Amino acid sequence: MAYFVSDVVDQLDLSAIHAVYEKELRGQPPYNPRMMTKLLVYGYCIGVYSARKIQQRLIEDVAFRVLAAGNEPDFRTIADFRKIHLKTLEGLFEQVLRIVLETGAMKLGRVALDGTKVKATASKHKAMSYDRMKEQEKLIRAEVKEMLARAAATDAEEDARYGKDKRGDELPAELRRRETRLKRIREAKKTVEERARQKAEAEGKPAKEAKPEAKAQYNFTDPESRIMKGNDGFVQAYNAQIVVEPDFQLIVGQAVTQAANDKEQVVPMLETVEAQSGQRPEEVLADSGYCSGKNLEKLESTEDPDRRVEPYIATGRQQHGERQVSARGPLPKGATRVEQMKRKLRTKAGAAIYAGRKAIVEPVFGQIKQARGFRQFSLRGLAKVRSEWAFVCLTHNILKLYRMCYA
Repeated sequence: MAYFVSDVVDQLDLSAIHAVYEKELRGQPPYNPRMMTKLLVYGYCIGVYSARKIQQRLIEDVAFRVLAAGNEPDFRTIADFRKIHLKTLEGLFEQVLRIVLETGAMKLGRVALDGTKVKATASKHKAMSYDRMKEQEKLIRAEVKEMLARAAATDAEEDARYGKDKRGDELPAELRRRETRLKRIREAKKTVEERARQKAEAEGKPAKEAKPEAKAQYNFTDPESRIMKGNDGFVQAYNAQIVVEPDFQLIVGQAVTQAANDKEQVVPMLETVEAQSGQRPEEVLADSGYCSGKNLEKLESTEDPDRRVEPYIATGRQQHGERQVSARGPLPKGATRVEQMKRKLRTKAGAAIYAGRKAIVEPVFGQIKQARGFRQFSLRGLAKVRSEWAFVCLTHNILKLYRMCYA
């Protein structure tokens, strides 16, 4: 596996990484960027994501020592390399995907779309609602006012006792803490209000209606993450999306969104697949979380037949053990697109096609989250999280390519 990773990385264009060091004249030359990339790729392939753990493996693990050619970069060097070249490492997903598709001479036909909540590097207990912010702002303002009044009274007493030539320039530690917290809460309020304004603009509403909801959340550790409902209840997370082809379970499109649900992700993800793989699929399978009349209309109203994607999207959750009744009789006039889709999936052919969805996309999340242990992002902020998810998907495809070549 280590030799395979080395061979794959040797085929990648790392000129953007090399360019960073070409004009560097300070100190010792850096570690070879291709060697550093191999360490990160191999680490993510086998579920070692921490820079400190990679450094430990460089001492204990023969495969890591081979890839490092006997070098032992410390964890800070590894972490800095990942941070500095994050955007370039993200772009390697497309390079590897194209290599895999070309190796198998594959043409995208049917694909499956799904999303999963991946925990952010932040606790939901560090989040505060907009209403709570307003309450805390009033409370802290009152506390600061009281403390300043007490400080003024103390100053007057000390002036009378010691004389006016003695003074202190620093705020009391307790007051400094409150001033700092008040500043952070005010910044958080502005951010939540700006989000509400942007949402109103997107919905075509006037700016005066752009008022945050009372329960709108802001996380002080990772402000760009959101509270979402996952398998473990409500967590501070991001919504990671993938599109998977059925033959080898390759990820042919990936993205990360802040949206708590999947309703708006169908069309953007198909565009992402086209941008990242260079191909447009013919059919897409998705669960009920993606179903809306708006999405179905966009997919089915494409004028260019070569760009039309046939959707198979569930219209509701099917209970465990529930038997799907075959469709009979004509649809009523004026049936909505959702009703038409429901009928389509009740036909024998439609039900058979949709039944394959679980076996295509859901095992991939199991392989990433359970087998490789990737359950939480290491980085903070949407841009960095998107790059890390791309790198996770890149290493998934390398593992699939390895099995394609050596199975």
